[in-house]
Amino acid sequence: MTASTVTNANVDPAEIDKFSALASRWWDPDSEFKPLHAINPLRLDWILSYTGSLAGKQVLDVGCGGGILSESLAQSGADVTGIDLAERSLKIARLHSLESGVPVKYEMVSAEDMADQHPGRFDVVTCMEMLEHVPDPGSIIRACSKLVKPGGWVFFSTLNRNPKSFLFAIVGAEYVLGLMPKGTHSYEGFIKPSELISSARRSGLDALALKGLEYNPITKHYRLSGDTSVNYLLASRRQS
Repeated sequence: MTASTVTNANVDPAEIDKFSALASRWWDPDSEFKPLHAINPLRLDWILSYTGSLAGKQVLDVGCGGGILSESLAQSGADVTGIDLAERSLKIARLHSLESGVPVKYEMVSAEDMADQHPGRFDVVTCMEMLEHVPDPGSIIRACSKLVKPGGWVFFSTLNRNPKSFLFAIVGAEYVLGLMPKGTHSYEGFIKPSELISSARRSGLDALALKGLEYNPITKHYRLSGDTSVNYLLASRRQS
C-alpha cells in the first residue's frame, strides 16, 4: 500500500519522502533522530504520570515513525499499535521490534481511516511530533478523539508558532546547532497552544495540562518545564 491509496490521505508527500530518506537511521542514537532518543524518556514518564500503569492497556501511537516511542510504551506493559504512512519507516520499526523482542503491531494506515475502522478501541492515544507535518492537523486531532475510549487519554506534542520558536526550532536547531536536518520543519506548520486546545475541545477532548520541553545547548540536555514557547506537550482526555 502506498500513501496515495489511503482513503483519507491527510498527508504531505514531501514530508513522507523526507522521513523515508532517513528511515535507516531511526534507531541510531547519534543520527538525525538523536533529539527523539533524548526526549523519549521524558515523553514516556510524562505520559505515565497521567495514565498510571499501562499494563494490559490498548495504546495507539499515531505517526509512530521508526517506533521509538511505540517500543517504550510496549516495554511499559501496553498492547501497542503504531501507525504511519511512511512505508520505509514502518519497515525499520518492524525489523527493530523483531530484533529487540519488544512486540508492537505496526500498520500503514492514516489516523482517519483507523478511526473509521476502530472507533473507541484504545485506552490511550499518542500523537507526538506529528501534527506540524500534516496539511490538516485538526483532522488528526478529531481522529485521535474518535479512536480513544470515553475517559481515555490523548497526548499531543508539537511546536508553538511565534518568533522565538522560529529562532530556536528552525534557525538554532537546524542551521546553527545541527540537531536535525535543514528543512525538517516548516514554520507555517507550527501550532499555537490556544489553537491546539481549541481544536481538541471541538473534537470532544478536555485539555487538562500543558508542558514545555526545553533544550540547553550548553549541557546538551532536554528537560520538561513550564515554558511552552517552543516545544510543548498537551495532555487531554476524551469526554465521557
